[in-house]
Amino acid sequence: MSDSFVHNLEAWVKRQKVTLDAFKQVEESVKGADRLELIVLTRAAFQHMARTLSAFDQWLQDPFIISHMPREMLAEVWEASRKILYELLELDIKHTSAFKELIEKLSVEGRLNPILAQVSKSERKPTPQTTI
Repeated sequence: MSDSFVHNLEAWVKRQKVTLDAFKQVEESVKGADRLELIVLTRAAFQHMARTLSAFDQWLQDPFIISHMPREMLAEVWEASRKILYELLELDIKHTSAFKELIEKLSVEGRLNPILAQVSKSERKPTPQTTI
């Protein structure tokens, strides 16, 4: 095993701790955040989650790592992943359903932005599809 591999692991953990601390530091200011700040913070969180998930996925494809990782560690990752997945899916279902209802209500009331409302459904970006 090379020293650079261990060094990379240490550096990754350090960056993750710095990121965790940074997100924790902005928690209090989020209470009074405007819409733009909430969008920026949420997108930053999504981007970091995507990078972290990608890194976990890469680990599970690395023969060196998977041949040495004990079952207990894999079970811990699965359990945490399952909880995060369920929470994310529940959030997505709730949020998408509520937004659909809001848009329908605004449409009936004639309160949709007239410029944006004229964009046909086919011109909007499609929602990502999953394949299961």
